[in-house]
Amino acid sequence: MITVENLSFRYSATSFGLRIPAFHLRDRERVAIVGPSGSGKTTLLNLIAGILTPEAGRIDVAGTDVATLSEVERRRFRASTIGFVFQDFALLDYLSARQNILYPYRITPALTLNAAARERAEALAAACGIGDKLDRHPTALSQGEQQRVAICRALVTQPKLILSDEATGNLDPESKARILDLLFEQASEAGAAVLAVTHDHELLPRFERVLDFAQFRQGADA
Repeated sequence: MITVENLSFRYSATSFGLRIPAFHLRDRERVAIVGPSGSGKTTLLNLIAGILTPEAGRIDVAGTDVATLSEVERRRFRASTIGFVFQDFALLDYLSARQNILYPYRITPALTLNAAARERAEALAAACGIGDKLDRHPTALSQGEQQRVAICRALVTQPKLILSDEATGNLDPESKARILDLLFEQASEAGAAVLAVTHDHELLPRFERVLDFAQFRQGADA
């Protein structure tokens, strides 16, 4: 599903640099990444999703070298192939929760907004415990509720790759388990792989593989 080779990236005007010799994620695999804040975990997810572009290297996602796509092509590829749960949620305040969940269908012709997609959005919202809040805007939702909207948006397109950046960070223990169950359930149904950044070590036994981000910084293959 993901093959990263000889990747290097640096934010302009900063000393932060990221170098990853090799990283591989198999189809349907569920992998967690742990490591200290500021080490580059979120940067890696953004590079895989095509939000950032590397200085050098190859990032192959589902057979497409994301680094070679134009900005428009990366946006379309991300919307149709990747479900991304952002750490800051990235919801649009002028849209309702329902409209935020269905937003991927607005930004690419590769997706069709039909009755099945709307029904899927309703079912995901109900499973996340926000089925009665779909007409509210993000400013009228708690942080935990906003996070659940973001999770529903990432899953509604039935993506082949789910990227999760602290998806359970603002949730209570019971909700964390339920949300992780939902992520894995949706991944199984869509045949998707899951790559999750997390600081919640209680959840790590649920994953097939756990990577310490220090491996990347030290030049080890993963």
